[in-house]
Amino acid sequence: MSDASAGQSNKLKLGALTALVVGSMIGGGIFSLPQNMAAGAGAGAIIIGWVITFIGMLTLAFVFQNLAGRRPDVKGGVYGYARAGFGPYIGFNSAWGYWISAWIGNVSYFVVMFSAFGSFETLSFFGEGNTTAAIVCASILLWALTWLIFQGVQGAAFINTLTTIAKLVPLAIFLLVVIYGFQVKTFSGDFWGTPALGSVLDQVKSTMLVTVWVFIGIEGASVFSERAQSMADVGKATVIGFLFTIALLVAVSVLSLGILPQEELAKLQNPSTASVLRAVVGEWGFALMNIGLIISVAGALLAWTLLAAEIVFLAGKDGTMPKIFAHVNEKGAPTYALLVTNGLIQLFLIWTLFSSAGYLALLSLATSMILIPYLLCSLYAWMITVRGDAYASDAAAKGRDLLIAVVSSIYGVWLIYAAGPKYLFLSMVLYAPGLLFYIWARREQNEKPFNTAEAVIAAIVLVLGLYAFYQLATGHLTL
Repeated sequence: MSDASAGQSNKLKLGALTALVVGSMIGGGIFSLPQNMAAGAGAGAIIIGWVITFIGMLTLAFVFQNLAGRRPDVKGGVYGYARAGFGPYIGFNSAWGYWISAWIGNVSYFVVMFSAFGSFETLSFFGEGNTTAAIVCASILLWALTWLIFQGVQGAAFINTLTTIAKLVPLAIFLLVVIYGFQVKTFSGDFWGTPALGSVLDQVKSTMLVTVWVFIGIEGASVFSERAQSMADVGKATVIGFLFTIALLVAVSVLSLGILPQEELAKLQNPSTASVLRAVVGEWGFALMNIGLIISVAGALLAWTLLAAEIVFLAGKDGTMPKIFAHVNEKGAPTYALLVTNGLIQLFLIWTLFSSAGYLALLSLATSMILIPYLLCSLYAWMITVRGDAYASDAAAKGRDLLIAVVSSIYGVWLIYAAGPKYLFLSMVLYAPGLLFYIWARREQNEKPFNTAEAVIAAIVLVLGLYAFYQLATGHLTL
């Protein structure tokens, strides 16, 4: 076999890329979705929220598909598009924000996984997932995953495909059972919510905050575009993965409202799917969904460990991050990108022993951080259609893609608004330290760190970061 053929055989195909998209989005969130959605909205508002989400996220999926097709030369997905459109410093911040969001999200996966273990009487010593026993076992699992990825990204992606399939089995059983037990009377009661939930608009807004988290990962295939067998497969995997995932998410959240009324769902302990299934079939249903959560989170951990390391690796390769992050072992796994990422996860796992409340707030902060990279991708898609890049005389496609980019950009702005200005402001605490890494990287490239516009943006980030840190330290602002 020639080197070219061997290299091509090691590339990720459509199935593996689709599994990365689905595996990234379907983690622990779907198992808590009935309670999360019902906590702030009635059935009518939840349906409206899903319609808005479908339109917004579908356009974002098409943005990634269009960019993969029109700009196959741009590698790295979320980070690469921001860099190509807005320069190295903005591209760096996109990579930095995405990376932080990814590895802090992984901390939450470890905690919720061992919380599910703790729901079983014989394993109650795991508690809520932040006991000493839970953190020790989570740490062992963390470094076992690190070893697995060091054996090669392609092998890890194959295992991710298997865990993605495995996690869908309990969810399929859940849907079959709730369809059987669905009661129209229960579903239609207080259809537009109780007065305590506020207006329909307020209820719809509350659902947006939930969907922000459950759809993070839609860009999974584009991040691995450099390892894909075909750029066309990157776009296909993104759209296929999105359509499959949103169908599953809508079914889980909406059908649960036909099993238990909104007020009861809102009071359930998570993972709430376990209690919903127990209401229909008894204790075995409760146990099944907790086991399903463990399998699902295990798969999501692998997918997000791959994504988190890959984004820093790609940034290191082209010089936006220090080149040390571009180092790979003999199996092609990103050595230092993975070690630094999982080292930070380890530190945060230890932190959860002492400050679980602060950690949960920081997770909301991390969720907010990833919205900026998403918006930058939509704006870049808007930019290339206006400029006519790669469209030649294809006016019809250009008009269609421009509409998609505009809608996706508006949706991106809406999500940042829904997440709230507080966390956007506090995110500067995490963006500011990135300046040191960016300057380090630029010096390695013998490049001037900033142009005039970038220097102004960097100064604003630094000042806001220091001010936000001061507000936190003095107690004037809390996470």
